[in-house]
Amino acid sequence: MAEQSSETTRDTLRQELPEPLRRDVRLLGAMLGDSLVEYGGRELLDDVERLRHAVIAARRGETGSAEVAALVDSWSLERAEQVARAFTVYFHLTNLAEEHHRIRTLRERDTGDGTVSSSIEAAVAAVRASAGDRIAETVEGLEFRPVFTAHPTEARRRAVVTAIQRISDLLAGLNAGPGVSERAETERRLREEIDLLWRTALRRNTQMDPLDEVRTAMAAFDETIFRVVPRIYRALDAALDPEGTGTRPPRARPYIRFGSWIGGDRDGNPFVTAAVTRDAIMIQAEHVLRALEAVCARVGRELTAHESTTPPSAALRNALAAARTAQPAILAGIVKRSPGEPHRQFLLYAAERVRATRERDADLAYGSPDELLADLRTVQESLAAAGADRQAYGRLQNLVWQVETFGFHLAELEIRQHSELHEKALAEVRAGGPPSEMTEEILDTLRVVAWIQSRFGVRACHRYIVSFTRSAEDIANVHALAASLGDHAPTLDVIPLFETGEDLERAPRVLEGMLEIPAVRRRLAETGRRLEVMLGYSDSAKQLGPTSATLRLYDTQEALTAWAADNDITLTLFHGRGGSLGRGGGPANRAILAQAPGSVAGRFKVTEQGEVIFARYGHPQIARRHVEQVTNAVLLASTGPVQERARAAAVRFRPLADKISEAAKGAFRSLIETEGFAEWFGRVSPLAEIGELRIGSRPARRKAARGLEDLRAIPWVFAWTQTRVNLPGWYGLGSGLAAVSGDGADLAELREAYAAWPLFQSLLDNAEMSLAKSDRAIAARYLALGDRPELTETVLAEYDRTRSLVLAVTGHERLLENRRVLSRAVELRNPYVDALSHLQLRALSALRAGVADDAEREHLEQLLLLSVNGVAAGLQNTG
Repeated sequence: MAEQSSETTRDTLRQELPEPLRRDVRLLGAMLGDSLVEYGGRELLDDVERLRHAVIAARRGETGSAEVAALVDSWSLERAEQVARAFTVYFHLTNLAEEHHRIRTLRERDTGDGTVSSSIEAAVAAVRASAGDRIAETVEGLEFRPVFTAHPTEARRRAVVTAIQRISDLLAGLNAGPGVSERAETERRLREEIDLLWRTALRRNTQMDPLDEVRTAMAAFDETIFRVVPRIYRALDAALDPEGTGTRPPRARPYIRFGSWIGGDRDGNPFVTAAVTRDAIMIQAEHVLRALEAVCARVGRELTAHESTTPPSAALRNALAAARTAQPAILAGIVKRSPGEPHRQFLLYAAERVRATRERDADLAYGSPDELLADLRTVQESLAAAGADRQAYGRLQNLVWQVETFGFHLAELEIRQHSELHEKALAEVRAGGPPSEMTEEILDTLRVVAWIQSRFGVRACHRYIVSFTRSAEDIANVHALAASLGDHAPTLDVIPLFETGEDLERAPRVLEGMLEIPAVRRRLAETGRRLEVMLGYSDSAKQLGPTSATLRLYDTQEALTAWAADNDITLTLFHGRGGSLGRGGGPANRAILAQAPGSVAGRFKVTEQGEVIFARYGHPQIARRHVEQVTNAVLLASTGPVQERARAAAVRFRPLADKISEAAKGAFRSLIETEGFAEWFGRVSPLAEIGELRIGSRPARRKAARGLEDLRAIPWVFAWTQTRVNLPGWYGLGSGLAAVSGDGADLAELREAYAAWPLFQSLLDNAEMSLAKSDRAIAARYLALGDRPELTETVLAEYDRTRSLVLAVTGHERLLENRRVLSRAVELRNPYVDALSHLQLRALSALRAGVADDAEREHLEQLLLLSVNGVAAGLQNTG
């Protein structure tokens, strides 16, 4: 139940709301209100306001949930839909205002007075203090590999996202302080766009296909990532040598490598085929080649240094002569426009060659990004030799970094498939005879990987991830299937993915067996004994509960790190984390610092999914801050002092954690193993209806069965989020903490563990965040729909236990007390999320009771799905 002082807290937080943020929210909200009046008359806005005041009064304890439900039930279904739409659009606008405020805050912090916390500069200073002369070695081994996935957790349709972006651009213009007439026009356009957003369908009417998902992800690359990457490298270069950046060869090497599963992940998705994978890489290539062509042409046009002041080197003169021989007409045209400017001429010629690469003009195209890099370095070295160091290592260096990072493929496309299918396919291949459609598709996929490598290089696509790896044989099967293609076999790094608790435990034995596979040994020799292993957070949490899964993953990291050291392996752990807390999500920098000591070692690879992609990479300044925070954490987690402190804390507090884990796992398993639990879960949540949102191309289940085992982790978490229970983020932790307290351990020891052990701190902080986004009173109404009072009582009792003990251990008087900005956002949003939850409950209750009239059922389903979309926007979490 909400605290008695919750509204007092809310009033206080509202007063603390920064004035620029309050102004933006007020402006956007007022404009939305005007659109509501224009659309549905004053009565529509009055109904929205009545519900808003009712849910706030319920939070204050001045009224009950029944009164709010009665108000919602009094409306026609059409009116209820309109009110749900209004709150959903309001959240989209509020999210936008908060994003603008984050950007404003980042700018205000970047004053140049001191080092910004969690920045690259701060991390380099810390590494230099602990590693001394080894700073260059530490930075040399630095790697960050974010992998974008098509996991369906972005509930907004693309039309809504682009409408919000237009509103964002206008709000930015308004905040820039335009003149009176310009301000009036900007406000007019802002009203126009908000009205259009109100009138735009908020959910998709057609199912996405995998190539839609590829194109959606490209927006983040086009609008943000391509431009941000060189700025991040420049920040690292400046941190390493503040005086020299831009006037000398860079100290910073390109350490970010983007990956993508979009169009390559076929585990349980029948719509991802070999043809889709081929199309996906071609879409990526089109986008990156257009971007490189534009930058190369722009840098070339701007590089107007004359040969009288900046004479070309012999190598550049030879390169121009070769170009004149190969393409006389093209070069003649360039020279005519740029007489006496040899560096400019050659860069403009390079831009023409990039265009030809995109258009597949073999006579002019580059054969590989290495050829383009060689040309850029020829220009760079010529400029440096002529004393034009600032021209050599300024914007031209940014272009070099972009080519090194993105190549001609943009992101390294990764393939994923289930281990069982490889086993069946290999059996068919060895048996001879015509292969089944499934086996032919697997072989076609391997052929496409080989084609991608011949077109864009091995780096573009060589990782093949095996879901549910149980033994080394699962890895050997993929190598054997590839070998069956003979001369057409691709080069592969086959990566085991350990997802269940049992698979995580046996991971070291599987890797030991992999060393016996000839293809693996050959690949290790080729890569300098580099090996990658993927750890699945989602399924382990669904199986063991959040507490035990966290500790099981930590143990696996420790074991694999030790195994790698014993076998002279450079190991990269690939973290399959979701965006939500129930799937291993949470703040990325805290998660990195909570990893097992030695397991990071300067390398961090992680999935970025759904709404997280646009939340972290949708705006240049936010994207830069996110990557800087990750870089900071990766560098710090790799230093001796940080590892030693974490190791000592783990040794000291691990017996305590084991007791917590055992009791937490018991509580979680007892709940989900209760007879009829799956059916109960389906009744109390909108699980069955979530598929109708059409938020991704992949089915919600791997198989046609209806049990929890085959249910994917995303809809499992998404559905619990909608019920305001958020069970996957905290369930069992209360029982675990209670078991320790009852075993004689006093609160002081738990508090010491929270203060000293990053893993334990991360576990409790994530649970606290999940609890803060829950609501006991509303959750009770959802749970009652299942007509299993004993299950409702069990869940709510664990909620009370967990909340009480988490607050006791953290020492907080209320949830998120120590995270002011997040606390403010959650507290102020909660009543508006409550409004959507009450609207959703009306629809869900009626649908679960049974509706005979088809038209009424259609309206109820529309209301339900609108509210699902709105709750996702309000909580900023889906799966």
